[in-house]
Amino acid sequence: MKIGLRILLGYFLVVGLAAWFLLNVFMAEVKPGVRATQEDTLVGTAHMLAAAVAGDVKAGTLQSSGTMARMRDALHGPIRASVSGIDRERLDYRVYITDARGIVLFDSDGRDTGKDYSRWNDVYLTLRGKYGARSTRSNPDDEDSTVMHVAAPILEQGKLIGVLTVAKPNASVQAFVERSQQSILRGGAVLLGLSLLIGLAVTSWLARALGKLMAYVSAVEAGRKVVLPELGKSEIGTLGRALEAMRARLEGKEYAEQLMHTLAHELKSPIAAIQASAELLQEEMPEQERRHFLGNIVSQNARQKQLIDKLLALVRVEQQQRLEAAESVELHALARQAGGDFAGALAAAGVALEYADAALPGVGGGPGDGSDSAGQGAALLVRGDALLLRQALGNLLDNAIGFSPRGGVVRIALWRAANEVGIDVCDQGPGVPAYAAGRLFERFYSLPRPGGGKSTGLGLPFVREVAALHGGTVSVASAPGGGCCARLALPLPLAI
Repeated sequence: MKIGLRILLGYFLVVGLAAWFLLNVFMAEVKPGVRATQEDTLVGTAHMLAAAVAGDVKAGTLQSSGTMARMRDALHGPIRASVSGIDRERLDYRVYITDARGIVLFDSDGRDTGKDYSRWNDVYLTLRGKYGARSTRSNPDDEDSTVMHVAAPILEQGKLIGVLTVAKPNASVQAFVERSQQSILRGGAVLLGLSLLIGLAVTSWLARALGKLMAYVSAVEAGRKVVLPELGKSEIGTLGRALEAMRARLEGKEYAEQLMHTLAHELKSPIAAIQASAELLQEEMPEQERRHFLGNIVSQNARQKQLIDKLLALVRVEQQQRLEAAESVELHALARQAGGDFAGALAAAGVALEYADAALPGVGGGPGDGSDSAGQGAALLVRGDALLLRQALGNLLDNAIGFSPRGGVVRIALWRAANEVGIDVCDQGPGVPAYAAGRLFERFYSLPRPGGGKSTGLGLPFVREVAALHGGTVSVASAPGGGCCARLALPLPLAI
């Protein structure tokens, strides 16, 4: 049985039991509630009538009283009334009056005048200053034949001189009881129906959300690339995000293992070179050769340090999911700062650095693609991490300097298009070979530089990660006029 069906059945079982319990409580309370209302009405009627007949009881003129005659006629005469849709054709009241001893002085039905009612609870309790009421079956074998009797004291100057009782069959309100019970049953049926619809809707939503989550889990288990589906802020969404975080940690562990294997492989060459040079230095050799091997140790050690530093920087940016504290960054100032960082490297390589504010044709854009001159001195602002952007631009400059011939020029061009701004870094080197075009952003992949130098192969992957963090892109391609151009494109902020 699917989980959605199990949830629906469990939900409907709980709702059904709750509804059954409440309906039974309501059904059981209808009759007592209606009878309590009837009793309250009888209390008021009895007290009003007791006050009305007090004078006749004291004077002993009940039988000849016009008031009592009119009361008898009203109780037995026809009426026309419709109470909440239920028609009434006669009053169902009976009124009798006893003296202070409990002897019946007046009976509206005319059947028990002169009888002793002093033992009936309604009269007995009222004569003793208490609330007198009773419910008695008119037919001992029929529980539905009960008649409610409510008494009130007849007082004259504070002295009890008699008791007036008003009686009414409980069956007279049975129609109201039954109608109320039917209304409750209909309401209960509607409630159950609505509960079922709500249960179906909730179960459908829950089943869909669980289905998405299960599909995601299955895809992860199968090793496929998959994005966590939108699950909202519910508990299922929280569970999905927890699974995604767990997945990220597990993949991070695999990433670390892979990185360690690659790093160990890349460090083998400089370590072997350092070891070989150190072993040779243990032997007697001319001073010039000794200096050569010492220089080799220093350069290989510097290469190891550079490799480790760049790898740590790449790992940090690859593991970073978003910018922690974005700020406004002006690209002209950023380009000048990055150029200043490489002043020594430029001088050592014999390469000049130029700045320009124009889109470069042939490198992902140009005059025909909507790119415009930024305008000399016009501010180019982006939202981002100034340090990361400076490091990324520095990596592009380092590559451009490394591949530029002595006497060449490295050009930094800033541009602005409709929805983005960016920086192009171009050199006059040999360009990108066709076989390497698809591998430039692989970790540790590097091309031999004209002077025989070799990079760590981590610079461009770092730039790609920084661009992704800023919602931008980076591309590298050979320029039509020769050389290579790298473009770092960043989205324009909505507001600065």
